[in-house]
Amino acid sequence: MVQIPIARPVLGQEEISAVTEVLESGMLAAGERVEQFEKNFAEYCGTTHAVAINNGTAALHAALLAADIGYGDEVIVPAFSFIATASAVSMCGARPVFADVDATTYTINPDQVRERVTPKTRAVIGVHLFGQPFDIPAVQKVCEDHKLTLIEDAAQAHGALCNGDKTGGFGHFGCFSFYATKNMITGEGGMVTTSEKAYNERLRLIINHGQSEKYLHTRLGYNYRMTDIAAALGLVQLRKLDKFNIRRRKNAEYYNSHLSVKGLVTPVTAPGMHHVYHQYVVRLTPEFPLSRAEFIEYLTAKGIGCAVHYPIPIQRQPLYALANDTDSCPVSTQLSSSVLSLPVHPHLDSKELAYICDTINKVN
Repeated sequence: MVQIPIARPVLGQEEISAVTEVLESGMLAAGERVEQFEKNFAEYCGTTHAVAINNGTAALHAALLAADIGYGDEVIVPAFSFIATASAVSMCGARPVFADVDATTYTINPDQVRERVTPKTRAVIGVHLFGQPFDIPAVQKVCEDHKLTLIEDAAQAHGALCNGDKTGGFGHFGCFSFYATKNMITGEGGMVTTSEKAYNERLRLIINHGQSEKYLHTRLGYNYRMTDIAAALGLVQLRKLDKFNIRRRKNAEYYNSHLSVKGLVTPVTAPGMHHVYHQYVVRLTPEFPLSRAEFIEYLTAKGIGCAVHYPIPIQRQPLYALANDTDSCPVSTQLSSSVLSLPVHPHLDSKELAYICDTINKVN
């Protein structure tokens, strides 16, 4: 039986050697490799600064804190995303306000953002979901009109482009994750990008116990530092990222041209956007021959990995349902019941892609 996982890290001898070198050096905590990783990542994204951090959720939390988001504030977030987009807001004592997403791109709907602005709104988090940038110019306009902080949740969009420029450089902050299934990885890890000196200085205090110099603590901070071990992985992975993304795009293009089942909707890339396919997400309509549960069972039996991202919209999660109108984001609710992710990682070869498409097309 063919076994094709939904995700698989791409690691080679370069990564092993880089980590081994750190281990042999005896410098395991944040050091020269973290500094170099920050420099290289900022250059890659086109920002002035990048602050390495221990995971993507911490990146969002630190960015919100650096923007002085706190109790009584509201932050607009998409309802269709991973929970961390909203829970990072709650971690600051602020209230996430849920906006629905676009039915075609699955990213935050700018009209919904504008409708949800109140006198308490302080920031907007837009998510570049599954590797596609959200409508950055439109959301930027809302933020400019209402003097709001814009935070890019770019955890799934390393190297994605909007009108030729890389994600992470449009908002006041860009927040990345290097979790083990992302387009580039450090195992766990993250990065916050910014081009504002004051934000960079605040972020460095926040991630290191609020410490301005050794044992002098000037604000409440956290232990969110990245290790040199993670940074060593990141330095190698960053060099390979564009090649990984090219492979993901080619795999997605193969699916787009070979999947031909009635009722199966393939991803749509918005004009001006360069999608990097952290996930390849199809949507099942009522015309599809199987229910989603039956389709998952069918693919699993054929040795094809798949996953649902995400089965419950955030405003319906038990954490938030009591405080929100659970029917306020109908597109997010509908997507949660109809999307399915297929393997798109760089390890896939031509035979596996053909097998996946042939297997799916036989559902007819």
